[in-house]
Amino acid sequence: MSTNGGDSVFPKPQPAQSGIKTVLQYTGIPPSWLDKRPKVPSRNWLIFLSVTSAITGYYLYDRKQCKTIRQEYVDKVQHLSKVPLHSMALPRKVTVYGCKWPADEDYDRSLKYFRKYVKPILNAAAIDHVMINGRRHGDLADRIANDIKKLRRIQAGIDPPPPNPMNLTTSTQEAKRQRELEGGIIIVGRPAFKEFMTGLKRGWTEGLEIVDKEEQLAQTLENDGQFDEPDSHPASDLDYSDDEPIPTQSKLAPSKPFSPFSPPLLRQKSSMPSPSSSGGTDSIPPSLNAPPSIIPPQPPVLLVSFLDYIGLTYIPHMIYDFFNERHKVRAGAEDAYRIIVGQTRPMTGRASELLAAHSDDDASGVEPIPADGCQSNTSIAPTDLDFNKDVESYYKKSYVTSFLTDIGKARENYYSELTKKLETARALARGTREPTKEEQNYPPPTEVELRAERMKKELRWRSEEKGWEIIRPKAATAWDPRFEGVLGVFAQPSLEREAQFQAEAQAIWEREKEKEKRREQEDSNHE
Repeated sequence: MSTNGGDSVFPKPQPAQSGIKTVLQYTGIPPSWLDKRPKVPSRNWLIFLSVTSAITGYYLYDRKQCKTIRQEYVDKVQHLSKVPLHSMALPRKVTVYGCKWPADEDYDRSLKYFRKYVKPILNAAAIDHVMINGRRHGDLADRIANDIKKLRRIQAGIDPPPPNPMNLTTSTQEAKRQRELEGGIIIVGRPAFKEFMTGLKRGWTEGLEIVDKEEQLAQTLENDGQFDEPDSHPASDLDYSDDEPIPTQSKLAPSKPFSPFSPPLLRQKSSMPSPSSSGGTDSIPPSLNAPPSIIPPQPPVLLVSFLDYIGLTYIPHMIYDFFNERHKVRAGAEDAYRIIVGQTRPMTGRASELLAAHSDDDASGVEPIPADGCQSNTSIAPTDLDFNKDVESYYKKSYVTSFLTDIGKARENYYSELTKKLETARALARGTREPTKEEQNYPPPTEVELRAERMKKELRWRSEEKGWEIIRPKAATAWDPRFEGVLGVFAQPSLEREAQFQAEAQAIWEREKEKEKRREQEDSNHE
């Protein structure tokens, strides 16, 4: 049977469906979904897949290289962890110094770099370490200087030696000091290096007297007039009764100065000499208080390069570092390998012939050497004092130009508000006016609290100003002629030292293999 056109009325046979498609069509899935055929992605999809796959592949390649490089250096030094340590011996220990990077709120950034790139290699070599960090500019320099002064006071007999709970003998203590010299010091970044050299110079140059910064600053701020009360009230209106909460300086005898922190009942005793003033240069003989002519041996120093990008302009550098972390891993591993091998060289500061050239030739056009023993930024030949100097150009420009200005503005704003707070505190203390409802709910600070707050702020501002003078880009690195021949730097191992180190490693591994074979034989004999 056919139609007028001659075509058959029967439908065309459908192609046979696969078993999976036959089953899925009864699950409610639209048939159009099952009939979809793969096709080439569009142009936009091809671009997206190409870019993402390239970025992902480069990232995975970089991280794989990081693991390979780290494992390479771990294999070089891990034989040291197999060396048995005597029960009375002291392990090798290094001291790590870091400090706050300019304009970075994370003050621990330099030590994070150490933990991530240098520490794994030290751990593989069984080398212990202690980390010291400066939270603000100048903290590290002050700590190093104070530690050296404490050591000098003990050696001079001014202070008693530290307690010896384990009753260590003199030979054991000397071995401990020798172990400290063999350990070394790790300095991460140029700011930490500048503060380290400044603290080292202060510790071996300044006197041994103990200076209380708070007491010294209190004496400086005592007569600046910030807390002086204007003589606007007649003498008959002033109440000199003993029940006044806060006596002011105008009601005290001028011959009895008081400390900002001393309570009212003890302010009359402030005229007595303080312990800090009694323990100054007068109580220390000049022969002991004078700086030594020769500095004792110091631990060698490992200088670790570190750069911290801060600011929107350095975002491309941050992206580059994220995808090229293998360079940091290799640099950190090489730095750790240098301190593990232990080959050193003298630190190059300002050579004697350079001093003579500056003193003899004034018309050479070269900047003269400062009298305080600091290395000039425009030295003829680069020295170790110029370590990582190029990173100073990466400091945040706005931070460098406005650091001291911001502190000055903060100080000016604070003192402008201090006058109003002081008037309120005195008025409420004397009862000249009733407190408002807000002052009853939130009492304003008293005069004693304002003095303590001012002392705290001034201490911080002045310490930050001094610290910034140390690490600012144009500041010179501190140096003392007595450091020549005393300070050492861990250098790149020579071929002979490298071969010797590898031979020691091979000997240790062979010894360990022999011990393992003996254990296996003993276990088999017992069985």
